[in-house]
Amino acid sequence: MTTGFPAARRCPGMRDLSPADMARFHRIAEAFRGVVGAWGYGEVRTPTIEYLHLFTGAGTLSPQMLGRVYSFLDWDGWSGERVVLRPDATIPAARLYTERFAPGEDVRLSYVQNVFRFADGEDSREDWQCGVERLGAAAPQADLELILLGLAVLRALGLPVPTVRVSHTGVVRALMERAGLDAEEQLALYDRIREGDLEGLAVIEARLPDLPTPLRFLFQTDGDRAYVANVRAALADRVPEALAPLQELTTIAETLSALGEPYRVSMALARNFEYYTGLVFRFDVAETRVGGGGRYDRLLAQVSGHDVPASGFALEVDAIVPLLPVQAEDRGVDFVVRAATLDPALLARAHEVAAALRERGLVVALNGAPKQAAEVIVEGAEQLRLRQAGRESVFSSIEKLADVVIDVDGPDE
Repeated sequence: MTTGFPAARRCPGMRDLSPADMARFHRIAEAFRGVVGAWGYGEVRTPTIEYLHLFTGAGTLSPQMLGRVYSFLDWDGWSGERVVLRPDATIPAARLYTERFAPGEDVRLSYVQNVFRFADGEDSREDWQCGVERLGAAAPQADLELILLGLAVLRALGLPVPTVRVSHTGVVRALMERAGLDAEEQLALYDRIREGDLEGLAVIEARLPDLPTPLRFLFQTDGDRAYVANVRAALADRVPEALAPLQELTTIAETLSALGEPYRVSMALARNFEYYTGLVFRFDVAETRVGGGGRYDRLLAQVSGHDVPASGFALEVDAIVPLLPVQAEDRGVDFVVRAATLDPALLARAHEVAAALRERGLVVALNGAPKQAAEVIVEGAEQLRLRQAGRESVFSSIEKLADVVIDVDGPDE
């Protein structure tokens, strides 16, 4: 017999999170909140729905991103405004800043939020991010703070040693402007370079024939502060506009070196060349990109008309989850407690035993199949039978039972 209801199925690109998934999600969010809060970042939450013109009116959403937003009409009788499911967390944070704070005020904001972007097939359409925005603070000090903050969060999660990769859009922009490329040509060429098509560099070299070093040598390698010095030597005389961004890169590289932090500097790193105006960076763990960000000094002027320096980053929760080390809570239930019969006194005693074990930091369920968990059967007020790993023991009190299970299975102090 059929019920008439279609078989349940998930929307493409959307994901369910199991209890184990949620345990890891909360570990990430709690570690993030703890670290950034200690650095002075206050948590905010912005609406899931924002006006479309917030992202398009000032050119704050790239053409590639615009084609991926979930947009619909916010109906209001015979009129309405077009709205979107939040495709980005930074732009709403910038809007909040313009509405709640004085122009130029130095503010540190953080958030744990989801963003929605259309994707083909089963590619993710909803992504959770842990992000921060430093609004009103200039480079390079604020950029350095964000890099070190991101590394601190990743270390707090117990991940393998992270590497930060840094670049500066001003270097490539100076090259392209010196070569006479307009904004559209710059964007097209940058996308080619970032995708590994270095043949496009010939366009710049043809217009700047006296460069002392072939640009291919600069773009196909990366390095540390010595690499930055080599780029400076290659561009200083012919492209003096690159000296200021190179100095910022030098400051970042030398400070990271002084702190002993693993890092690499490259020429082209930004995913959105139009959006970023200065230093950009990304965090890698075990060859996996787990987040990134950079400086976006034009955004506040586009949103509010006020020139305010700004930078930020976001860590991608979905990328971090598979990298998390296993912890005790990932095992699920430690003990199942049940009464031997439906006698009310035994049922009450079972609740007392479960509560006492939970107070000692254990995860305890009542009744049900034990599966991998140990089982405590309440046979009397002073008779508690423990079944664990194929063995059985009987205890006359909760205290004696707890002493044994905490020593064997309890969390490390």
